[in-house]
Amino acid sequence: MIILQLFSAFLGTIAFSILFNVRTRYFISCGITGTFGWFVYLLAYHLSSGKMISNFLAAVIVISLSRIFAVIKHCPITIFLIPGIFPLVPGAGIYYTAYELTQCNFDRALNYGIDTFQTAVAIALAISIVISLPSKVFKIVGDLMKNLKCYDRTY
Repeated sequence: MIILQLFSAFLGTIAFSILFNVRTRYFISCGITGTFGWFVYLLAYHLSSGKMISNFLAAVIVISLSRIFAVIKHCPITIFLIPGIFPLVPGAGIYYTAYELTQCNFDRALNYGIDTFQTAVAIALAISIVISLPSKVFKIVGDLMKNLKCYDRTY
């Protein structure tokens, strides 16, 4: 089951990359970013059973990987961040909130809305924290990955 979810996160991230006209040479890196983010989300959710903490930790991983890949590939962070965050976006929560509002189930809509808002805040908080870290940290990690040949630059 987890392999299917990770594969779906990988394909979904790549599909979102196609939608946003990301160059094909960045597809694998985008897929890796989204997959690792979803893996951390699943792991943290099963260990802590808190959606907000899980989304926060997963977003931290997505943004960190995005910054590392941006250093390795010499391109903007948004190329990896926007598609990579896609699996974490609370689209179902937004849908169910709107649906319950149209059905006049205001209590259920409020519950979905609060949950969706918490998820969005956790993601935004993670983005702001990791973006505020000095770029030198990610340059060191990116250079280390290049030197150890952990990552093939031909993708």
